[in-house]
Amino acid sequence: MKTLFLAWQDARPDGGARPGSRAWFPIGRLESEPGQGWFRFLYTKGVLEAQAKAGFQPLDAFPQFEKVYESGELFPLFQNRLISPKREDYAEYLERLALSPEERDPFAILAVSGGGRQTDNLEVFPQIRPHRDGRFASRFFLHGWRHVNMPSQERLNRLEAGAALQVAVELNNPATGAAIQLLTPGDYFMVGWTPRYLIKDMLAAIAGGVENMRAHVIRNNPPPAPHNQRVLVELEGRFQIGYQPMSSEEFLPLVA
Repeated sequence: MKTLFLAWQDARPDGGARPGSRAWFPIGRLESEPGQGWFRFLYTKGVLEAQAKAGFQPLDAFPQFEKVYESGELFPLFQNRLISPKREDYAEYLERLALSPEERDPFAILAVSGGGRQTDNLEVFPQIRPHRDGRFASRFFLHGWRHVNMPSQERLNRLEAGAALQVAVELNNPATGAAIQLLTPGDYFMVGWTPRYLIKDMLAAIAGGVENMRAHVIRNNPPPAPHNQRVLVELEGRFQIGYQPMSSEEFLPLVA
C-alpha cells in the first residue's frame, strides 16, 4: 500500500483576531493499493492538535473527521494538485521533478511536488519506509532557501546535480525550535532546510551518528521554475533497526 500524508498550515492573515502561527500540522493520510483503482482518505490524530491550537475545521472535500472516505478514483482534492498532461509545459514540469517514465503516476508526482497550490495552505508528503536494516531515502525540494542570506543564495545558484550537501542540526530555529539545515561542504554556506515534517525522524536518525546522514542535489531548477520547486534534494540515512518513522500520534489514523 502507498501512503501520502496531508499537512495543513495555520496561515490566518496577520492582523486578524487570531493571526496565524504559520505552524504545519499533519491532518490526514491518503492510501492507495497500486494497480487496484482504490483510494482511501482518513484524518489523522494530528487534526485534533490543529483544531485545538489553530481552530482547524474539516475540509470541504472531507467534512467529517471520524469517517473513512473511499473511492475508485483519486479524490478531486488531490487530482486538482496535478498538472494536466495536456498543458504545454507538462514535460518540463516532470523534468523538474526528475521522475523516470515508469515513476510518473499520480502518487509519485504528488510525493515529489508536494501538491502545493497558491489558493490554499495544504501540502502533500510521502511516508518514509525504511529497509529492514534501517536504511532510508527521502526526496524533497529544499525549503526556506529564499530566507537565507544573499551569499548563500548565490552559492545555491551554482549547485549542480550530484553536488553533496552536509546535514546539520539547528537547535534554536525561530519557527520550529529544532531544524535540519543543509550546507555546502568545505565552504559551509547554509542554503536551506529539510521540510518540517522530517525533523522529528531526522533527529532520531542523527542520534545514531550524523555520519550516517548524507544528502545530494538531484536537480537545480533555475527561474522561471516556481520557487517551491527550485532545488530537488535526496537525503539518505539509517534508523536504528526496528524504528518506525512517522508513527507518532499525529500521524496515526483518527479512526481505525
